[in-house]
Amino acid sequence: MVNNSFLCGCAVPANTGLQGLALIALLCVLSWPSSGLAADSRREAAADKSSIALAWRPDPDATNFWVVEVRGLKRQTLRRLPDSDRKESEWNKVLSVVAEQGDLTADIGLPPMLGRYWVKGGSAWFRPRFPLQAGVTYRAALRLRELPESSFTYTLSSTFRLPDRVPVSTTVVSQIYPTAAVVPENLLKFYLEFSAPMSGGHIYDHIRLVDDAGRAVELPFLEIDEELWDPSMTRLTLFIDPGRIKRGVTPLEEVGPALQDGHDYALIIDEAWLDAQGAPLKGSFRKSFRVGSPNRLPIDPGQWKIQTPGARSRQALVVRFDRAMDWALARRVIEVRRGRGQPVAGLATLHDQEREWHFLPDTAWAPGTCELVIAATLEDLAGNNIGKAFEVDLFEKVQRRVTNAVSRLSFEVR
Repeated sequence: MVNNSFLCGCAVPANTGLQGLALIALLCVLSWPSSGLAADSRREAAADKSSIALAWRPDPDATNFWVVEVRGLKRQTLRRLPDSDRKESEWNKVLSVVAEQGDLTADIGLPPMLGRYWVKGGSAWFRPRFPLQAGVTYRAALRLRELPESSFTYTLSSTFRLPDRVPVSTTVVSQIYPTAAVVPENLLKFYLEFSAPMSGGHIYDHIRLVDDAGRAVELPFLEIDEELWDPSMTRLTLFIDPGRIKRGVTPLEEVGPALQDGHDYALIIDEAWLDAQGAPLKGSFRKSFRVGSPNRLPIDPGQWKIQTPGARSRQALVVRFDRAMDWALARRVIEVRRGRGQPVAGLATLHDQEREWHFLPDTAWAPGTCELVIAATLEDLAGNNIGKAFEVDLFEKVQRRVTNAVSRLSFEVR
């Protein structure tokens, strides 16, 4: 009879029978130190799992680049990763980064981003070939099951998004034409010039015409769906509603003119108007002007005065109009030609509130006869053309003249 003994480190009372000894022996086997080793292994695996992490960091070696760092991998695991970043397809099985598209994620087959992989300082790294873009969500996926001799089967992922760029306001209204301080009551249009391309759509939300009491003029503009921008989106043509100009038509009779002789007005451009980059204007713009009597007479180039340049010089040819002209058309539809009709190359500009046209030739003037060729489509501020008024009043006798497509004025260079 065993009085007092130990089996497997377990104390056995002296009166224990054979069945009791068998039960104690079984308990001792279950509590053998080898089971303690398994528990330690589980704790180590859990520790390994919790220590592995993905981190997004600014690249210290490249401005505007971000890198992905995989931390917490064992040294033996790092040593068994692909030994060259040229083995990109092997790396992609373990670590990949995708640019998400809407609700798409890295788990449904989006192509991984190209870039460089390497191991350094106890971590694995990835740097995209191109800088990350603001406003795009990127997802890094680490597939632990693909790691060498890994017992893990899950995928660790991390998303990153550069904040949307805050647009910097740099665009301004550089000029509004006409620049004249006094415009005719039947002014037809404005030109709005911007320092950089603008965004189209809803332009009338950002433009106001107010009278001298600060009241907004009711529906002064011809609001059309197709906005009249130039190809560069830096110049907008803004028409005053012709129905508020022409006499004898319903809008003028019922609502009245948009502009009234003897009153002051201001055209105000709202700074909330966005440019092509999505930034608001740097500031609002206000053009103040006074309204004078209407102008309903056709343009007559015979009333113009020409200041001729000297021969063999590059002096400007100066043409003084009898009234202010349309800024955009006057630069485009007037040209200079030599005696045989050969165009003279040069730069045309308008001055003195669009009352003077200056032409600077590319080369010195040759002596001889030249001519100024003016297309009949030239307009003044009220939309009158050469030989044709914008408005024909049924209550007045207006002499109509049949004109050629162009008018010509000769001058001598001496």
